[in-house]
Amino acid sequence: MKPVWRLIVNGPAEGAWNMAVDRAMLDAHRAEEAPATLRLYVWNRPTVTIGRFQKLETVDREYCAAEGLGLARRPTGGRGVLHDHEITYSIVAGVRDGLPRGVAASYRVLCGALVEAYRELGVPAEMTARERGSSATGACYLHATAADLSLDAAKLSGSAQVWNADSCLQHGSFVITRDVAREACVFGLGRSDARVLAASTATLSDALGAPPSSAQIIDAVKTGVRRVLGVHLEETDLSETESEHARTCVEQYRVPISDA
Repeated sequence: MKPVWRLIVNGPAEGAWNMAVDRAMLDAHRAEEAPATLRLYVWNRPTVTIGRFQKLETVDREYCAAEGLGLARRPTGGRGVLHDHEITYSIVAGVRDGLPRGVAASYRVLCGALVEAYRELGVPAEMTARERGSSATGACYLHATAADLSLDAAKLSGSAQVWNADSCLQHGSFVITRDVAREACVFGLGRSDARVLAASTATLSDALGAPPSSAQIIDAVKTGVRRVLGVHLEETDLSETESEHARTCVEQYRVPISDA
């Protein structure tokens, strides 16, 4: 009999709330109050998230304020991401669910499910086996790591992780389209870096020639997780305990758009 994982599909929400929910799921899993979970969600407006230890100065907050962009800090590490036309996923699972302990090994397992999701959509994605990029910019998509998925030489998506004891949170994006000009402005990229960003990344629309629907992406991710991880998904929602925990920690992830 296949293990049962929880499936949560959420509508648009602000960035800080999305990050607080992911954190609440992780803490509940560690406390053995929640099962392994696949969550799929979107944002109520274009939102920049920065890594847990990333300096705020890597983001042009004046530009974000002028453009009405949201800004939030992730519970995971990594560099800055502009979330806009995408489906975001998070997976919370742990050693008791069969996930190998450690960042590299767990990335290989969970990203295998993401590769299968892309292939279900018709995109021959592969895990990135190399690292590239410099530390001079805070933009995630100007860097490639072994946790990324690529289409040929172009980066499709990145993922970020954090462990809490034997429980793991991993989240990332299925990007439908990308506004490279806006992303360059958010992270203060020069013309050279902006050209590299445009040339070295790819979206689902680029790969398929037309944008897939949100429903198609969600179905593909569900299929990838079921097929590769060998689990059964049951759709439900957060527990009241998780919702309350998210409400108590949401301010940790809300970043002021200005110093005023």
